[in-house]
Amino acid sequence: MRIAIVTETFVPATDGICTRLANFVVQLKEIGHEVIVISPDLGISDYKGVPVYGLETVTFPLYGSRPWGLPSRKVKSIFKKFKPDVVHAVNPISLASSAVHYANKLNIPLITSYHTHLPNYLDHYNMSLFKPVLWDYIRFWHTKSDVNITVSQSLMDELNDEMIPTHGVLPRGIDIEGRHPEYFDQELYNELTDNNPNNKLLVYVGRLAPEKDIDHLRAIFDERDDLCLAIVGDGPDRERLEEVFAGTKTHFLGFKHGEDLSKAFATGDAFVFPSTSETFGLVISEAMASGIPVIAAESEPTVEQITDKETGLIYESGNTESLMKAINSVDNPLLMQKLSLKGRSEALKYTWDNATLELLDFYSQTIEAHQYKYDGIRKQA
Repeated sequence: MRIAIVTETFVPATDGICTRLANFVVQLKEIGHEVIVISPDLGISDYKGVPVYGLETVTFPLYGSRPWGLPSRKVKSIFKKFKPDVVHAVNPISLASSAVHYANKLNIPLITSYHTHLPNYLDHYNMSLFKPVLWDYIRFWHTKSDVNITVSQSLMDELNDEMIPTHGVLPRGIDIEGRHPEYFDQELYNELTDNNPNNKLLVYVGRLAPEKDIDHLRAIFDERDDLCLAIVGDGPDRERLEEVFAGTKTHFLGFKHGEDLSKAFATGDAFVFPSTSETFGLVISEAMASGIPVIAAESEPTVEQITDKETGLIYESGNTESLMKAINSVDNPLLMQKLSLKGRSEALKYTWDNATLELLDFYSQTIEAHQYKYDGIRKQA
């Protein structure tokens, strides 16, 4: 196939969408497909042999750390030159909405995928009033495709309830070699626990934004004085969070990539994830693959990944007592070892090879659905 992927974000940015796409495009190329990526201009024109077309960007006050692409006519000229068999519009909001528009104009099979649950984010920015308008906007773009998919079963159900027909769940994929217990780094562990063997280290990896509820973790330092927290990532809420956690044993490590990120995932007594705004939360599965016990706030996507007390621990979001009960489990080495081993075993089921083959099935379904629709329109004419 000739596959054009148009996305609102791509590497070197760091988030779950980038992780998925970066692995998918490499796998697709290795299998023998021709792939291009159209994304906001982030300074690269090639990713491991896959051409990347970076288009003009802008920044917004609420999210100054991230450049956003704008709708662009250049998408049309790229499509006409590349002649894709299928277009994949990833989270069409701005730039990727051009992919939807021009794929329809040029009669190219189109698949959309829904990743970022923006309506939920509005609650954290005191903008809940705009939810109906945002749902209308999302519905407008995601109902123009031949096939629409998302990243979790719970989100698929919600999209269908919102009258956005959704045909499947984008498979999860994990770099089980890059996320591995062997990346545990004793020197890093000593540094992050202030060289105190009595301290325990909790690790968070992800974007620093209000909807992630990272400030909920501040309460753990009121309950225990032997806990250290490593926060890996960056985002618009970093400055506020540094104030919230001032005076605690919290280390803000910023963005990490490559082996440094692998070490960050694997080095700790437990991985803690307080967010309930995720569409999936791929870092949970990545932590499981890294052999670190996972403690995560209860949400439907979390429950899709973790079996409580078997492959991880789930606590009630916003409930300090529930959070501390889970956190205190780090004092139980047998339980931690069980969660580590079973979590890793569960994660091994989700290789990028298998995920890519499932994505290709969705691409084939898209081409078939488009042809069926086109034949129907032609017969009516």
